[in-house]
Amino acid sequence: MAELHDREALLRQEYHGQTARIHWHDLQTYYAAGSVINVHSDLNLVEVAVQLGLDNAGQFQRWIEAGEVAPVADEQALAWYEGNTRLWAVVAPPWVLVQSQPDRD
Repeated sequence: MAELHDREALLRQEYHGQTARIHWHDLQTYYAAGSVINVHSDLNLVEVAVQLGLDNAGQFQRWIEAGEVAPVADEQALAWYEGNTRLWAVVAPPWVLVQSQPDRD
């Protein structure tokens, strides 16, 4: 159990350090490859990445069923493209998790 906790803590630290704001135009290659996952703004982006890294299929299934985690819809991608929206993002191979939140600058 301690090993799982250590891995979880390590993943949390790693993903937290890799989370950044990025413009949608910079994610086009990943979107075209089907690798961009939209995370609902009510969820913690880093926590979603951690659970992905831990292969927590049960939690992901609940998020998917609730519509809180899903591939970026074409309509959403177009809106983000037209506005070159800046999103929070973290790479959790093979996925790029993105989240739309108001700027806090």
